[in-house]
Amino acid sequence: MSNSDIQTRDQQPGMSRRDLLQAAGTGALAVGALAITGLPATAQEGTAMTTDWDKVFPQSGSVDHQKVTFKNRYGITLAGDLYSPQNGSSEGMPAIVVGGPFGAVKEQSSGLYAQTMAERGFVTLAFDPSHTGESGGEPRNIASPDINTEDFSAAVDFLGLHPSVDRERIGVIGVCGWGGMALNAVAADKRVKAVVASTMYDMTRLMSRGYNDSVTLEQRTQTLEQLSRQRWVDAENGSPAYGPASNELNGGEAQFLVDYHDYYMTPRGYHPRAVNSGNAWSMTTPLSFMNMPILTYISEISPRPVLFVHGENAHSRYFAETAFAAAAEPKELMIISGASHTDLYDQMDVIPFDKLQAFFEQHLNS
Repeated sequence: MSNSDIQTRDQQPGMSRRDLLQAAGTGALAVGALAITGLPATAQEGTAMTTDWDKVFPQSGSVDHQKVTFKNRYGITLAGDLYSPQNGSSEGMPAIVVGGPFGAVKEQSSGLYAQTMAERGFVTLAFDPSHTGESGGEPRNIASPDINTEDFSAAVDFLGLHPSVDRERIGVIGVCGWGGMALNAVAADKRVKAVVASTMYDMTRLMSRGYNDSVTLEQRTQTLEQLSRQRWVDAENGSPAYGPASNELNGGEAQFLVDYHDYYMTPRGYHPRAVNSGNAWSMTTPLSFMNMPILTYISEISPRPVLFVHGENAHSRYFAETAFAAAAEPKELMIISGASHTDLYDQMDVIPFDKLQAFFEQHLNS
């Protein structure tokens, strides 16, 4: 990648604050395309793991693929895709855990990252977070900053026990909302040697403050009042209510919401198990995020290296810039010229895989 493709970190993304506020709405918190009002949608039912290739990207001829399961510390069974280079060693291999985006499944962006990095010499594991995709956990389609941070460490457990992996050479990639989760996990999990946050969100900041920290205390209080009372409704019914179907467009949405739709709701990235592909989060999902800032201890990743990768025109760019400022050395922020948030989900000519390969080759040395 040439120097012209990398911009200085004090440049601002192209999307205006007005567009962001319009997209987020007044008096309610936005979670990407998640709303907490509107007609309820049906939760995605859990399904048994399929052995078919049902990814949104083509299968590589130079990588071995295997479906795997493992448990996290809370006893939830997680489903994953293990990718290994066909010409790799039977032992002592470097490995990478890959998770994200928020509301996606391993058959989408995380799987693409994992397979591509396996082509480049790493054993990789893409997984479905608890309560989503093919992973266990009831009820379905809920998220938790604690449980989902734990999911990363459970994936590290699994790789560290795999016979082909050198457990002292494990890294992590987190995409979108799982970029923040990855940083939180690595700050606590000292086994991980290096971490990449690609097109990251800090989901706790978004849910508690709204886009660009625009939510007032009055609006936050109103939202918490609504969500708190929804708990009584859910308790009475014995099951959670769900918000409206995600990423459906009615016209007039901000460009980044159109971009989400163009990934999750078209053949480019649609997957029926993904929350973001027309399914829905539980209405009370934001509760556990709203008073738990996951990047409080980001500086404690040091002295292990952090690489932030973000699009120049991404609406979410400020999340990476703030996290970069709070992180301690060694750290690097790579801004991809002209790229949007979702370009870093799947655009092979935009995602800097050469950079990711060099980063992990350097920092996962035995």
